[in-house]
Amino acid sequence: MKLASFEIEGAMSYGAVMEGGIVDLKRLCDSGYADLRSVLAADAIAELAALLVGRQADYPLDRVTLLPVIPNPGKIWCCGLNYYEHVEECGAKPANAPLFFLRTASSQAAHGAPVMRPHESEQLDFEGELAIVIGKPGRRIALEDAHRHVAGYACYNDVSVRDWQLRTPQWDVGKNFWRTGSFGPWLVTADEIPFGSDLALVTRLNGAEVQRSSTRMMIHDIAAQIAYLSTIAPLEAGDVIVTGTPGGIGAMRKPPLWIKDGDTVEVEIEGIGVLRNTVAAD
Repeated sequence: MKLASFEIEGAMSYGAVMEGGIVDLKRLCDSGYADLRSVLAADAIAELAALLVGRQADYPLDRVTLLPVIPNPGKIWCCGLNYYEHVEECGAKPANAPLFFLRTASSQAAHGAPVMRPHESEQLDFEGELAIVIGKPGRRIALEDAHRHVAGYACYNDVSVRDWQLRTPQWDVGKNFWRTGSFGPWLVTADEIPFGSDLALVTRLNGAEVQRSSTRMMIHDIAAQIAYLSTIAPLEAGDVIVTGTPGGIGAMRKPPLWIKDGDTVEVEIEGIGVLRNTVAAD
């Protein structure tokens, strides 16, 4: 099942993406789950799936405005330097422990919405990544139990304002400009993608391929990331883990390849779909 958060006629909702458009599950759901995060917290995905039997789409996709998959996550953990080829291109060495930084919800944009280039920088860079959304909460989750805590998967473009990111050893500033990173287009539920699957990941800039890898090339896999983060603090329903980008980022090219106003960036992940954004000046 593909679940998406969206807006229709000024009202926020969530639904299931299907042939012909989207079913408005918030309108159908008698239990009154306020948003997709509330659905995950109630472990109600199966309940929603039952509502789809015999249903047709309520709206075509082009009538709704998609939102970031989870518009209001409690935490967005992003893993850096987590693909071997990316570590190599940056002149670094693989770390024994995952390297994480935090994003804020306001730094996210939805599929189809513009990624905003701040006027303070021309060094906007793409990073295609796989995102994990937590369903079942937990603390100190064992590696062998990590799969039980995943609600599903989405595409992510961890767009970075490189000069601000690299001003200090703390990366968070360059990762949190308003509406820079994009998250979408929808959540593919965990039953659709076996845990630990080797998924192809491709990033395109104006139709030209700029990144290609597979999730098997992660240094710290999904289970390791879940176990590590849940040691630091409880993982909660709706939390997002962005698992790292492969090689090919613009900053490491000669000359650097920055994304500019009017560009289109796509992140495609096998089994999920295509996250597409244009770039606009903020």
